[in-house]
Amino acid sequence: MRKMQIFALCVWAVLVLLFPVQAAGPPVNDAPASPAVPSVSGPLQVRGPKLCDAAGNAVQLRGVSTHGLAWFPEYVNEACFRLLRENWNVNAVRLALYTEESGGYCSGGDRNALKSLIDKGVSCAVAQDLYVIIDWHILSDGNPNRRLEDAKAFFQEMSAKYAGCPNVLYEICNEPNGGVSWDEIKRYAEAVTGVIRANARDAVVLVGTPNWSQFVDQAAANPITAYDNLMYTLHFYAATHTDQLRKTMVSAIEKGLPVFVSEYGICDASGNGAVNTAQADRWVRTMDRYGVSYIAWNLSNKAETSAILLSGCQKTSGFTEDDLSASGKWLYEMLTAGERTPAPVPPGKTVPRENAASPEMGISCTAVLQNQWQSDGEFFYQYTLSIRNRGKTNCDSWRVQAAFNGPAVLQNGWNGNYSAAGTVLRITAKDYNRSIPPGGTVENIGWIVKGGQDLKLLNCAGF
Repeated sequence: MRKMQIFALCVWAVLVLLFPVQAAGPPVNDAPASPAVPSVSGPLQVRGPKLCDAAGNAVQLRGVSTHGLAWFPEYVNEACFRLLRENWNVNAVRLALYTEESGGYCSGGDRNALKSLIDKGVSCAVAQDLYVIIDWHILSDGNPNRRLEDAKAFFQEMSAKYAGCPNVLYEICNEPNGGVSWDEIKRYAEAVTGVIRANARDAVVLVGTPNWSQFVDQAAANPITAYDNLMYTLHFYAATHTDQLRKTMVSAIEKGLPVFVSEYGICDASGNGAVNTAQADRWVRTMDRYGVSYIAWNLSNKAETSAILLSGCQKTSGFTEDDLSASGKWLYEMLTAGERTPAPVPPGKTVPRENAASPEMGISCTAVLQNQWQSDGEFFYQYTLSIRNRGKTNCDSWRVQAAFNGPAVLQNGWNGNYSAAGTVLRITAKDYNRSIPPGGTVENIGWIVKGGQDLKLLNCAGF
């Protein structure tokens, strides 16, 4: 018996030498990352390599980026964002502000008009309970230091305006390229992040990496330590970037680098060419496994493969399956697959709302700040609301959502049913004021909320 035990041990030792057991390594996630919703998840934060909610739970953003705001401004509208949230399971949008291309912010573009589009995009995102990335979209400028002073002035203004808005993330350099080194990008990032931190102390900042945001390994070897709540961007196009870039991403994450895929497509790196859905699926599986957030390029009808709409589609919301490109169809199916939504709604269909207040029904609402005061170091704001039926049929009920630039705590409300969560206040009809005839108005609705010293109402609309 003893000889048999010794023989078995010897055989086991030989097998271990010939076929070593692969180490399991550290767990990828303590728990699967969940989709984040601003009214529930609150302001985001970075812990280790993970994006987390206000309570420290791992979360994930899955969204869509606009194309250049100067060229495709029409898609920045609340109905479009609502469709993406309700039908596509999107929880984030990215506002791409080109810097140096034709009509760009730093190359002759109308700066005030472009900033107004940013404001509109943030307002629509907040109203639809989405996170929103303000993207300083350097591309042909290559080295972000080329526009350092412009970037500092822009992010100073944006971060001051949205300091209290938990929905906003800042992407400070889209795709550094042209041989710019990580040391140069790092120097730029530290300067711009410092400007943001003077206003938005804890906001998440996304930092581009060399070679069109691919060399995250260089950032992993020498990360920024002067500030926290930073993430490093990786961009891929599935028909060009395959196994090797995925390995680079995974290696950086396993070294502790928080990676955010703020732009990707399923075609080649030019934004055109054939799609590669097999590689795209592999990317998604890897990103989901590691809890990486990802934002698809792009929301437009530009005649290129990466646009999610066909070039002949003139709609700016209400897209149906027939309006989608190959990229758009893949994206929709991927985002709504499995259990990511309780009941995905196919494009072309609408979510049942039972006469909910909405722009499509001709309902408009106006909220006015009537009074504000300070008591025992706390700030209070009183609003009145009026709702008008601009449609041609009777409105049998109404629902309104008010979105603020920071947390708002309900103190009192009248002539409506109220619920507040984070930055969003929702009001629904009472039995006695539910019905609004065509051309009619319901008034004397109002509320009082408590919030920060600079609390402002960003948007009020039906939901």
